Amino acid sequence: MTAEKDWYLYEQTKEQFIHIIAKNMNLYGITPSVGRLYGALYFSDEPMTLDDMRDALGMSKTSMSTGVRQLMDLKMVEPVFKRGVRKDLYTSEEDWYKSFTALFSARWRKSIEKNLEELNEAEQVLKELQAKTEDTVLASHIEEDLKRLNYGASYYRWLLRLIVTMESGEIFEFVPKEPPS
Repeated sequence: MTAEKDWYLYEQTKEQFIHIIAKNMNLYGITPSVGRLYGALYFSDEPMTLDDMRDALGMSKTSMSTGVRQLMDLKMVEPVFKRGVRKDLYTSEEDWYKSFTALFSARWRKSIEKNLEELNEAEQVLKELQAKTEDTVLASHIEEDLKRLNYGASYYRWLLRLIVTMESGEIFEFVPKEPPS
């Protein structure tokens, strides 16, 4: 009876941590259900099929497939080959540092590039307006706003350099990975 209680406590503790992982994945734009999928894969002793995931999480196979694709795009899950197994198998990326830098880089790069594009368009419109306006007060406001946009562009270029530092792994020279205790 004690062993049964111990196993129950063990499973409950794992489930609680998987729930926390799922909840925190929201910070990275990942839904809790996809976060639970990652947690289930992370704690699985063996690679899992979509059917295994469906059974473990009680979600549809379509949801599992969509979630796995999303996690693969984020480099948090990878397919594995196992001789004699005809179904696709998946396992989690166990290096959370690698997962974070890939996720951070992909999400931030997309946003930064969009912001830079919008900034450049605004700058172009303001420069054209500044060149043709005869209103000196407006021209002065535009000049100040162009300085603000220039500052913004500098910031976004810095963020892009930070992303390159993460993608290359160079970030770990400045902020070393902490070894597990």
